Amino acid sequence: MSSFKKGGIFVLSSPSGAGKTTLVKKIAKNKNFSISISHTTRLPRPNEKNGKDYYFVSKNQFKKLIKKNEFLEHAKVFENYYGSSKKLVVQKLKKGKNIIFDIDWQGTRQIRNKKLKYKLKTFFILPPSKKELLKRLIKREKKNMKTVKKRMKEFKKDLSRWREYDHIVINDDLNLCYKNIMKLIKNNKSLTIDKNVIYEHVKKLLA
Repeated sequence: MSSFKKGGIFVLSSPSGAGKTTLVKKIAKNKNFSISISHTTRLPRPNEKNGKDYYFVSKNQFKKLIKKNEFLEHAKVFENYYGSSKKLVVQKLKKGKNIIFDIDWQGTRQIRNKKLKYKLKTFFILPPSKKELLKRLIKREKKNMKTVKKRMKEFKKDLSRWREYDHIVINDDLNLCYKNIMKLIKNNKSLTIDKNVIYEHVKKLLA
């Protein structure tokens, strides 16, 4: 008999611009799935709303929450802080909700180390190519090339963490990627994808 409690934790990570946030929102539309809304010190992007996309707070407020041990995980990414409220996440898990996290490798590692009594599956999303990633970032950042260059500079560093995840999925087709992730969430089987394909794909991205 499983020792896991009802509800599960599903983490999606990727280099910036690989599509994890879009996938997280798509997964959250399923019954009994809920997004873990992070606190962040970064400024809102156009169309982002406080309490829906993030809880936007000052750096001082964030640091106070760290001191109070309010976060399940937290990390500094691109000069801004991000963190998941322990209280809000546990409340949802106790209700049997499946919680989807849109976080980086630092937060993923912290959650794994917590050894919570809930099912945990982690996914690393790879872009189809570096060229496509750059294209997505330029579109997302409204051609703010300073920010785009910063994201691309961190790309290899983020990509190097892919081996720490349970499942690796290439996002060359959003709907197919989503379907593959849902299959993996619903059962414990891995996708029938040759590991060598992943290794070769990562090698190309790092070239």
